[in-house]
Amino acid sequence: MSSMLIIPPLFGMAGLLVALFIYFVVLRYDGGTDKVKKIADQIHLGAMVFMRREYSYLFLFVSVLIVLSYLALGLNTAIAVTAGAISSSLAGWLGMFSATKANSRTATAAANQGAKTALSIAFYGGSIMGLCVASLGLVGLGGLYFYFGGDPDTARAIEGFGMGASCVALFSRVGGGIFTKSADVGADLVGKIEAGIPEDDPRNPGVIADNVGDNVGDVAGMGSDIFESYCGAMIASIAIAATLDDSGRMLLPLALASIGLISSILGILIVKAASSLNADVALRTGTIGSAVIFIIIAFFMTQSMLGDDGINVWLAVLTGAVGGVLIGLITEYYTGSKPVEDIAKSGETGPATVMITGLAVGMQSVVIPILVLASIIWISTYLTGLYGVGIAAVGMLATVGITMAIDAYGPVADNAGGIAEMAGMGEETRKITDSLDEVGNSTAAIGKGFAIGAAALAALAIIAAFVETIAHSRGGEFVLLISDPKVLVGMFIGISIPFLISSITMTAVGDAAFEMINEIRRQFKEIPGLLEGNAEPDTAKCVDIATSAALKRMLLPGIIAVSAPAIVGFGLGAESLGGMLGGGLIGCVSMALMMANAGGAWDNAKKYIEKGNLGGKGTDTHAAAVVGDTVGDPFKDTSGPSMNILINVMAIVSLVISPLL
Repeated sequence: MSSMLIIPPLFGMAGLLVALFIYFVVLRYDGGTDKVKKIADQIHLGAMVFMRREYSYLFLFVSVLIVLSYLALGLNTAIAVTAGAISSSLAGWLGMFSATKANSRTATAAANQGAKTALSIAFYGGSIMGLCVASLGLVGLGGLYFYFGGDPDTARAIEGFGMGASCVALFSRVGGGIFTKSADVGADLVGKIEAGIPEDDPRNPGVIADNVGDNVGDVAGMGSDIFESYCGAMIASIAIAATLDDSGRMLLPLALASIGLISSILGILIVKAASSLNADVALRTGTIGSAVIFIIIAFFMTQSMLGDDGINVWLAVLTGAVGGVLIGLITEYYTGSKPVEDIAKSGETGPATVMITGLAVGMQSVVIPILVLASIIWISTYLTGLYGVGIAAVGMLATVGITMAIDAYGPVADNAGGIAEMAGMGEETRKITDSLDEVGNSTAAIGKGFAIGAAALAALAIIAAFVETIAHSRGGEFVLLISDPKVLVGMFIGISIPFLISSITMTAVGDAAFEMINEIRRQFKEIPGLLEGNAEPDTAKCVDIATSAALKRMLLPGIIAVSAPAIVGFGLGAESLGGMLGGGLIGCVSMALMMANAGGAWDNAKKYIEKGNLGGKGTDTHAAAVVGDTVGDPFKDTSGPSMNILINVMAIVSLVISPLL
């Protein structure tokens, strides 16, 4: 078994080489005219400036965390925290860097070569992100596991990897979310509603910042988000198996992730082969094909590694994989079907009814995914105990390479449409980029649903590992009883934290958007000839406003998420901390589903009207839908996604400090 420990990191290195190859393939395509290149360079530079400044803040925060980990838990944990932070940062940065190179090439291909080539380039841009997430998880986590020799005693230190990755993910998601939505809301409210100019109009000073936000929020932020769930699921499974002193079950999560990476690469090839079909058909074929390949190979692997126990473990893996698909499909229904048409129709009586209908859709959309998650938990635990929850989460996330690729494809296609509009590339080009973007909206909604389900299952697995670790350290059982006042107090504290973080992030977007709106209004008023198209807007000023606002306001949510488990655990005890995690899990998952789906539905209701339905653009119905979309933006892209990472941060910090309780 020891000779197999090197295989996961080697697979990860191979995946990075494939990602590098795809990056060079993207660079071979035409970057466009000088005007297109200028716009693309502005987006790329804005994204890089934000990432550099964000990572300088992150460096200071993580440095303090590393020192505290070293003092309290030893050198191995400090090394693991460092490796987790570096791996998560790299995953987000590499994906964002490649996405900003693919956007102009997608627009140029749409103009010169048609939809098929444009789809391929946009998907290649997203694929680099997906492969980097999966590969760096295997290199970082698998490398640490190899370094610690698979020993249950020393391998427990890899829990620090999850803490480092989760902290980076929280800051990236919150900071990127505040940036992208402050720019989006500001550009839309002043440009589309007040000035009456189209979306992505080059006269709008906030448009470049809006396109930068697509990359730092929806690519880098989403990449770090999925990365920490992906690694968290593996860490939790390893931790539970360590309490059983079962080396086969400890290695299995990394082995499954390795074949998941191979399945994802095959899925990418399937999408390329099917690119002559409709974009949504090609992407769906690759996703399903990848999952089927993974499930088949996983069957033989579990039998080989676990013998007679393998069939039950494989069924738990299957349960997680199927559950992830179901949550994605449910999300697609609520953000792209009849509920969207109902919201659009409600706009005929004004923005108030748009808000009421959208909130009702968001609340209803929570129910079925929660029941799916409950079914996964019930079935996987029945099959193979608490280990089943962790391995089901691994099954859901193993093909993250392809699922993340399809999610990151959306922002690339969206940016391509923005570049086509700003560069005046013509109506036919914009039709192609709009069709790609429309598919991207669906994939983004499905990706958000998948991310929530994955985060919920990963967090539950980490909480299960926390319970097992406390029980193991006490030499007996550790039971959380709802009748215990300490547990009940913890639950109330836990469920209040998602509301607090949501309030902070929503307020941050509102305050930042206020600054952005005033700046765009100022430029329209003070720059002669700007609205007439005879002057250049100061786009750098808007990028700077969004950057400064995001960096100032991302620190408090991170500090609360990291410090709350320590305060409750050391102040009230392990029972209260366990209760806090239970309450936080329920609160975070419910709010994440409601906000993501309501926001996505509001967004697509606006787009439904813009296609010419219910009177089309310029009508009072459209104006009402724009209000709903504006409120939905921070719901789906800032506060909602923050919930995924919040519960994972609290859970992994609790697991790391559990030996001290």
